[in-house]
Amino acid sequence: MSVQNLNTFDPFADEGDPLGSTQDVGSQQNYIHIRIQQRNGRKTLTTLQGLPKEYDLKKLLKAFKKEFACNGTLVDDEEAGQVIQLQGDQRLKISNFLVEEGIPKASIKVHGF
Repeated sequence: MSVQNLNTFDPFADEGDPLGSTQDVGSQQNYIHIRIQQRNGRKTLTTLQGLPKEYDLKKLLKAFKKEFACNGTLVDDEEAGQVIQLQGDQRLKISNFLVEEGIPKASIKVHGF
């Protein structure tokens, strides 16, 4: 009597990886994410993360605050690194600003509710 079910077969073994064993499948490494968070009442917070390292975030934050007439801050996040937070819904303004500065529109993801 042979039992076929007891063979040690791993269906998720590395030999037939259909994705080509890429480590960052589904990762969001090369995108700039612009998100909105709800605070209390009608108040919102816009966050910007994933900017390339060659940009000075302090100067960018200062330009955003002056251009959009809002307050903002730099926040250190464990997973996302440094994140720019701005008061209000500034998603479209930030994306337009970044496109004018030469960042390709395909690398900018605007999230929201």
